[in-house]
This record gives sequence, structure tokens and C-alpha cells, in this order.
Amino acid sequence: MSAGLPVGTGWCFGADGGDDLGAALANFLGSLETKPRLLGLGEPTHGEEEFPLLRNEVFRQLVEREGYRSVAIESDCLAALRVDALVREGESSLDGVMETGFSHGFGGSEANRELVAWMREYNRRRDTDDRLRFYGFDAPIEMTGAASPRRALAVLHAYLASHLEAALLPCTPEAIDRLVGDDGRWTDPAAAMDSSRSVGASREAGELRLLTDDLVALLTSESPRLIAATSHDQWRRACLHGRTAAGLLRYHAKMADISGSRAAQLSQLLGQRDAMMNANLRDIVAQEARRGPTLVFAHNRHLQKHRSVWLLPTGWGALEGEVLSWWGAGAIAAAQMGDRYPFLVSALGSAADQGLDAPEPDTLEGALSTIAESRCIFNSRHLAETLSSMGAKLTLRTDASTNHGYFALDRDQLDRTDGVIFIKDIPSSSHWIRMGDASDANPQEC
Repeated sequence: MSAGLPVGTGWCFGADGGDDLGAALANFLGSLETKPRLLGLGEPTHGEEEFPLLRNEVFRQLVEREGYRSVAIESDCLAALRVDALVREGESSLDGVMETGFSHGFGGSEANRELVAWMREYNRRRDTDDRLRFYGFDAPIEMTGAASPRRALAVLHAYLASHLEAALLPCTPEAIDRLVGDDGRWTDPAAAMDSSRSVGASREAGELRLLTDDLVALLTSESPRLIAATSHDQWRRACLHGRTAAGLLRYHAKMADISGSRAAQLSQLLGQRDAMMNANLRDIVAQEARRGPTLVFAHNRHLQKHRSVWLLPTGWGALEGEVLSWWGAGAIAAAQMGDRYPFLVSALGSAADQGLDAPEPDTLEGALSTIAESRCIFNSRHLAETLSSMGAKLTLRTDASTNHGYFALDRDQLDRTDGVIFIKDIPSSSHWIRMGDASDANPQEC
């Protein structure tokens, strides 16, 4: 089976990426009925570097062959502004943004470091309008809690106060600080499981929600002169801070909710987080509309088009075994954007470092392993037709992984994806093609 050539239902490429991957991507994109505005690329688990490394090479091919000019990853949208400043303008240092520009521990990823360094180098000889942009599209939220709204509200208020009369503003910075109080009240990890520990139902939180609504409304009502006095980009950045502050306050209010079961409340919290993700993606797509499509990379559960379901694993105490269900950012995007949002779900055969042996032959990953040499991209519709013609009765993969965030592929959900990108095997201490050295004289040829 030759790399880069059709293999019945898909196109395979070698472990060194390069032109074979570029050809496979071009063939997959050509099999879609509509050109994407937002292309989703998922990963089946966090913590396996092979997938963000694959993302890097996919993005490079999309930039050089398909006109993509931006990437969005599952990281704090506000912190990512520092990364974008480095990528576009060279502000700060690479070490600095890797430490402060990512959430969820993703700043420690060597793949993310390589992505940022490559984007910065690519932009050095580009006109401002043609430079690549880096976005985080996640909220400042972790599984065990959410950030204080102080930072987002402070930036929003400062932007408005610098360009509007004081009489138009509903409050002062001091009033915001007084209502927020100690940030530790907002970030208490115990609040995720005990609603009585959440500050979200307090009088101060209620007042902050009303003030935030008034501040965000000013961004719209005064947008003509705000944009004229600053720039469209600075105004959008203020909108991002306002949207994030409002979302955080809604999230904290739900954390404090004492109605219903805690499992139901957690499902709603996950849904609120993904709704914030989608709002950020919608804004990114609008901002990038004149420049080119955007690649978005995150866990499959955030980007898939069907409803997300999660069986809580060991370690969740009384909630162990509860089923959480919510609409992810990808499902919302698919409903709103239609076929302008195609989704490539990633799947994995075996991975020594993840505790995954070769999949059983009666699973979807097992079936893919029989037809893939190493790495392949499949059109989901063609793949489903092939599996149906084979009469394959596939079951869900159940072998354990040391990473409880691993989710197997479900045969019945193929019709709600557009493609599958499959890695047959990740040996221990594996390596992927690097995106190029910072000293490379021509970054387009990295």
C-alpha cells in the first residue's frame, strides 16, 4: 500500500508526515462537499504527544497548501493572547509564554512549544495581514473549578474607561474589586463537588453579573467610536474579556446551584464550558473570515458533532459510575455552521506508553488496524459504507488505558463525523517530524 495513495476508503501517509500527509489531507478535503471555514481535529486522549505533534504537521500542510492562517487549541482564551502576541509581533520570550500562555498544563508540551516557535518564525517575513494567528478557545476553567472574574472585568473596565465618559460606566474599578473580594473564594476546588462552597450564589456575585451585563452592553452601543478610537482588534479583545467574565459568573452561579443531583449539575457545567468554547470559536471564525479557514484542535469530546457522554471513572467518590451528558462545542458549531464545520476524529490502535495493546479485531480500531499500514485519513461516509459491505459487527473497545481520558471510537457514530485520522501504533518513546528549526532560512520549506 503506497503512502499518499487511496486505500479503498482513505489515504495513508508515513510516520514522517511531509508531502504524503499533504496529499492525504488534500484528498480528504477534496472529498468534502463544501470548503471548511472551521476544521475540527480531535485527539482521543490528552497527554499523548503524538497527537499534538500530528496537529503541528497538519497545520503546516494546511497553511502552505490550503490557505489556513490560524489555529485554535483547547487552552485558556485570555492567556493565549500572550502567545498570539509572541507569534505575531515577537513580544515577550518563548519560555515566558510557554509558562504563562497556556492552561491545563499544556505549556509543558514540547509539541506546543514547537508549534509556537514555528509560527513565530513563519511570520517573520510576512506582512501583518498575512501573519498566522494563535488562539485559545477554552474558558479559564479546570475540572475542579473556575477562575475569578477579576482579571477579565479589570481589562474590560479599563478599556471602556479609557475611551468613554465616566458617567456612562455603571461602576468604578474599586467597586469591582470590592465585590470580587478574595480570589480564593472563587477558585476553591471543593466547590466543584460541594455547592455550599461556591461563591456563585452570593449577593456580590449577583451584583457582578448585572454590572458585567451593563459593561458588555456598552461595548455594543458605543462600538462605532470605540473601534474608531482604538482598532477593531482591540475592540474584539475587550469583547473577549466581557464574554469571558459573563461566562465565568454564569459558571460560578451553576456551581452554587443546590437543585437536582450533582451529576446533573456537572453535566450542565460541562455544557456551559463548551458553550463558552463555541462562542469563542464563532468569534474566531468571524474575525478570520477574510483571511482563511481555521484549524481547531481539542479532545474529541469537545469537537464531536454528537452529544458527549462520559462515564465517571474511579476517583470520583460517590459520583463514580454516574453518566454525564452535554452538548460539546463541536455539536453546537455543527448545528450553527452546518457543513462549513467538518470534523476529523482521531483514533489510536496501540500505544505502549498509554497502556493500550493492539485492539481486538471486532472493534472499530481493530478493523482500521487491518487496513492501515501506519497512519491514514478516512472519509467517514466511505468508511461506513465499506464496513457495512463487510457485514462487520463491531463492538466498543473496552481495554483499559492508564489515561482515564481515553475514549474509544463508536461505529454507530461514524455518520456524525466527516473523517477519521488513525494512528495504528505509537511505540514507546516515539518521535514525529519536527516543524523546523528557528534558524531555518525558509520556514515554508521546514
